[in-house]
Amino acid sequence: MSIIPVTVPTGAIRYNTDSNKMECFNGTKWMQIAVSSHDLNGGARGLFGGGSAPVGTDVIQYITIPTAGNAIDFGNLTVGRIGIGACASPTRAVFGGGINAPAASDVLDFVTISSTGNATDFGNLITALRQKAALSNATRGIFSGGYVPSPLSFKNEIDYITISSTGNAVDYGDLTGIRGGLGGCSSPTRGLFVGATNSSGTYNTIDYVTIATLGNAEDFGDLDGVRAGAGVCSNSIKGVFGGGYNPSNLITIQQVNIATIGNAFSFGDLVAANKTLVAHSSPTRAVFGGGLSDVIQYIEFATAGDAVDFGDLLATNQQLSATSNAHGGL
Repeated sequence: MSIIPVTVPTGAIRYNTDSNKMECFNGTKWMQIAVSSHDLNGGARGLFGGGSAPVGTDVIQYITIPTAGNAIDFGNLTVGRIGIGACASPTRAVFGGGINAPAASDVLDFVTISSTGNATDFGNLITALRQKAALSNATRGIFSGGYVPSPLSFKNEIDYITISSTGNAVDYGDLTGIRGGLGGCSSPTRGLFVGATNSSGTYNTIDYVTIATLGNAEDFGDLDGVRAGAGVCSNSIKGVFGGGYNPSNLITIQQVNIATIGNAFSFGDLVAANKTLVAHSSPTRAVFGGGLSDVIQYIEFATAGDAVDFGDLLATNQQLSATSNAHGGL
């Protein structure tokens, strides 16, 4: 009797019993999922910085992503602000932009992730903007979009930095449209900018760039519905986007396969509907925090499903930033 062929969907994940490794199908072949961590102190470390709308805080806090528990004080930013973008190499996290009322900020500051302590001045963004998205690979950090609050003006600019050095950001290119309230995530080669809002409304846009090159972003696909203010993060294979608003607060988590072009599809739900939250990740786990509560929650990339409680932030915090030393771009 003949064997009926099985169609394997792109993004499927399996455990290879021969190699004892997790693998993901990229549409052509099975690729091993990287599960190593670059951390130095007992596990992939995730940082949360700033936030606490409407008054900006300078507090940085951290968690160990493979474990569950409450956030711990890390140190302080050089200046308190909300609506910050954050990205990281395996050793250094950089926080950029935001607003230190009443003005938008162009500040870039950094910390060494494996230690605790206060941030140090890095340089400045091209333009002082609030609600910028950020992403990175191991060497280059990219900040995009954002807005000036008064008079209200949204931007499409993309800036970049070399994370291991200090200095001012340099022009990279432009988004496909002017927008703020977007989030960023990446693989080692490709960066995604997800969701958006501007003075004309909220969008379902996903843009992408090739991190190592310069140039304008291109269309990747669409979210399943418009949303802004989502928590966005990834491992090297999968990007996930949780919560946000459209303008109602959202509970759903969506996903994409970063290596392929296409629309987002369902992953599961957050613990509760939430907006202006953030996310960071390890190769196996995505962690969402802040927004309308102090709740930290997580999902496992390998299994679609609803988020589970992780612990609590130091306080309820909106429009904070998040990054890790083990995200998908590394």
